[in-house]
Amino acid sequence: MNATTAAATTTYTPLPIHPTALEELRTTDDAGRPCAPYVDAEGGDPLRCCLRPVAPGERVALVSYAPLRRWAAQTGATPGAYDEQGPVFIHAQDCEGPEPGDGEYPFARPGSLRTLRRYNAQGHIVGGRLLEIPGPATEGFDAAFAEAFADPEVALVHVRAVEYGCFHFEVRRP
Repeated sequence: MNATTAAATTTYTPLPIHPTALEELRTTDDAGRPCAPYVDAEGGDPLRCCLRPVAPGERVALVSYAPLRRWAAQTGATPGAYDEQGPVFIHAQDCEGPEPGDGEYPFARPGSLRTLRRYNAQGHIVGGRLLEIPGPATEGFDAAFAEAFADPEVALVHVRAVEYGCFHFEVRRP
């Protein structure tokens, strides 16, 4: 099966930060710092709890998040030096999470650059690629995920912004 065929027949689900992790991050982030909520007057930053932009006036927090570390704790993986943490925006209080799937990937502005890092079941990086988000974005992401999961060693893919290195979302093997 080639990447085009796989992209046409496979649905990849972008995963937000899990509610249990959000509850913990709203107290102490993955760098050990207390959560410091604030009201975002401008909005626009990507929320990783519900995979949409911040609306002006919402109460949010910028916290340090270690997605691979949390996945490894659930699976028994040992990412070692591949464990990293970085800044993410979340709602300061519980939210509804992402709205039911519309088939679109979050934060997928055509022309934006994303890094898609591939990890194996031990949590080690086994490849990756740069993606300039095309229009339509869904086809570009689907093809990139199909390419990644064509390698049987790939267990999950992290999508990050190139400019800041921020974690955007995770996709696990379908």
